[in-house]
Amino acid sequence: MADQPTAMERFIQGILPENPTYRQLLGLCPTLAVTNGLNQALTMAGAVLFVLFCANVMISLIRDLLKPHLRIVIFTLVIAAFVTVADRFLAAYLYQMSKTLGPYIPLIIVNCIIICRCEVCASKQGVVAAGADAIGQSLGFGLGLSSIAAVREILGTGALFGIKVLPAVWPDWVIMVLPPGAFLTFGILLGAVNWYSARPSKATRTN
Repeated sequence: MADQPTAMERFIQGILPENPTYRQLLGLCPTLAVTNGLNQALTMAGAVLFVLFCANVMISLIRDLLKPHLRIVIFTLVIAAFVTVADRFLAAYLYQMSKTLGPYIPLIIVNCIIICRCEVCASKQGVVAAGADAIGQSLGFGLGLSSIAAVREILGTGALFGIKVLPAVWPDWVIMVLPPGAFLTFGILLGAVNWYSARPSKATRTN
C-alpha cells in the first residue's frame, strides 16, 4: 500500500519513536518479571526477536488468504508454533535459563507486541517491510529490557553479567532485584524518556 511506511521507516520507528516498552507500553509483564538480571533480559529479547520475525514473515506471506473474522486466530496459531520452537530450544540447550524464565517464554504467545505487529504491519505489507518491522520492534523491546535490567542488576548486586562493577563499599540495594524494584526502575526510566521527549527541539528554542 502506498500510504504504508517503508521497510526502513518500519525498522527505525520500532527502535525509538515507537519503542514497545517506553512509547507503546506493550509487553510489560515480561518487562517487569525478567529484568532482575541482564542475562535473562537478553534471552527474553532474543526469543521475542525470533518469534516476532518468523510470525511477521509468515503472516505477510499468507496475508491475501486471511479472512477478517479469523485473522486473530491465525495470528495466535502462527505465533504459538514459533513460541513452541523457541521454548523447546531453550529447554534443550539453555536448560537453566529456561527454568529461570519459567512461564514467560510460553506467554510470548499472548504478547501484545507480536499480535499488534501482525495486525498493524505483517497483514498489510510485504515480507521485507514485515521483517524490518519485526527486527526494529524487537531491538526496541530489547533496548527497553536491557536498560531496566542493567539498572536493577548494578544497583541490586553491584555487578553486571556477574562481574563486579561497583566498589565493595557500595551497599547492594536488594529491593532492586525484587518485584518492587522493577516497578521503581521502570517508572523512573519511563519518566526520563517522557521528559526528554517533551523537551523543545533546538530549532524551537532558537526561534
